[in-house]
Amino acid sequence: MKTNEALKIIGGSLSKPSKMPGWSIGLPAKECKTGSKLAKIPGSVCYDCYALKGCYVFKVVQDAQYRRLAALQDTRWVDAMAHLINSKKPDVFRWHDSGDVQDLDHLMKIFEVCELTPTKRHWLPTREAWIKKFLGAKPDNLVIRFSAPMVNQSAHSSWPHSSQVVDKDFNCPASLQDNECKDCRKCWDPAVKVVKYHKH
Repeated sequence: MKTNEALKIIGGSLSKPSKMPGWSIGLPAKECKTGSKLAKIPGSVCYDCYALKGCYVFKVVQDAQYRRLAALQDTRWVDAMAHLINSKKPDVFRWHDSGDVQDLDHLMKIFEVCELTPTKRHWLPTREAWIKKFLGAKPDNLVIRFSAPMVNQSAHSSWPHSSQVVDKDFNCPASLQDNECKDCRKCWDPAVKVVKYHKH
């Protein structure tokens, strides 16, 4: 598969968040199953969501995100995503700098992509609690972190990996280094059980 063909299949280019050391893919935050509900609740981690304001609301960005969402139905999507991720130099990939897993079919396709990109480390942050039932099927190179719904709330201990947004006692260094990961890879590291992001 050629790169130009793969890009057309997935609905456009991958995203390159300035904070991150690698690439990602963005879907519409408005289509988050759980996050769109949390966005209406003050004190939740999705309230005042960054992906619902700023450059994310530009029509060109929204159009691209909805193209990527529709592209999930393409039977060639898995191979196209794997091709693009394997073609990139960074060894880490973040799933969804905006948006979240849509359904079980989407999750299984992500698992397939991870299996086809064995030299890459994948991180999938999610607020979809139903995913926990399928953790036993995930590839070893994928870390799925359940995001606690409310600020300063701990995720349920039954999740092997999780994340929180907190006012203090954070262990994500980004807020201390120009809001960038730099050489930190905690989110991708299966040895790190909980990543705590500083509320900003």
